[in-house]
Amino acid sequence: MKQMKQIKRILPLVWLLAGGGALFAQTDLQPAAIVRLTKSEPITVKQLKAEIEQIEKQAGKALNSGDRRQILDVMINERLALQAAERDKITVAETEITQQMQQLRAGLAQQIGRQPTDGEFAAALRNETGLDLPAFREQLRRQLIAQKYLLSKKENLLKSVKTPTEAEIVNAYTLNKTYFVRPETVGLSMIMMPYSSDAGSKAQAKEQGERLIREIGANPSKFDEAAVRGQAEKEKSLYRSGNGYLPRNSSAMQYVGQDLMDTAFALRQGEVSRLVEGPAAFYIVKVIESHEQKNLSLDDIFQLGSPMTVREYIGGAMFQERRQAALKQASDELIQELRRGNPFQIMESNLNW
Repeated sequence: MKQMKQIKRILPLVWLLAGGGALFAQTDLQPAAIVRLTKSEPITVKQLKAEIEQIEKQAGKALNSGDRRQILDVMINERLALQAAERDKITVAETEITQQMQQLRAGLAQQIGRQPTDGEFAAALRNETGLDLPAFREQLRRQLIAQKYLLSKKENLLKSVKTPTEAEIVNAYTLNKTYFVRPETVGLSMIMMPYSSDAGSKAQAKEQGERLIREIGANPSKFDEAAVRGQAEKEKSLYRSGNGYLPRNSSAMQYVGQDLMDTAFALRQGEVSRLVEGPAAFYIVKVIESHEQKNLSLDDIFQLGSPMTVREYIGGAMFQERRQAALKQASDELIQELRRGNPFQIMESNLNW
């Protein structure tokens, strides 16, 4: 919510604190719209402004009045769907939300070639959505409820989506062959000492890393022993360990830093690194695999560490694209049905700001 411009006039301070401040708060708490499908639920001016500011921040520009009205329409549509879902007793369990969060985390792990720390995952979500973890989880809950309601009402339309044929997959591969290139990649065994933005946290992580380096030296066997300890529950508060693939590209370097990228690709197979500082962790790594850059065929593994072939990846991507088109059609139809009879009211007089 934008702060009120400083008032230049000379007015009594008491008026500013009591009268002017109260008037501003009252305006923000007034409804921009009221949804009444099953109950009266206001969308306040404050809520609308917060949504607009979040989108403006992500877009890097101010929205015009037409864009703002579209955002209000989306908020109305969401509340209509949620009220309808509540009416039909459609809910989402916490385990379903957690599963979706884990899938997002797994996607980030594939992108950077290792499991992200809690801090890295939260930062990635914040950079992508502008939301902190609790707010994102709540938004995800609402989206899952609306999606489950949609699926319950438009199941036949979504079931009609056809899987791509072999000919369609081959044609898509041929047209996009230049994009199916696996970059130079190393498989790593990693010991990580994550740290937060707090200076004390970073100092503690570095001290732990230096202690491990003195213990390990350049001995691969001692590295393996320390890595096994890092997987034990009692050691997780001190450091973490695991295996992963590090591709030589800018996306991965954003998370691990230039120093670790250069160090990992300079090591020979089986060799242990020095202590390396990254953007959110200190690392000690050992190279266990090396892969040259490769142009991938349809039967090659699309991404190391996963059994999915290029053929399966293309087929899955094409199916999801068709499913998304069907979801949009189903969503548009459902919203038109929910809006029938105008079960909402927009307060035009409260949108002049």
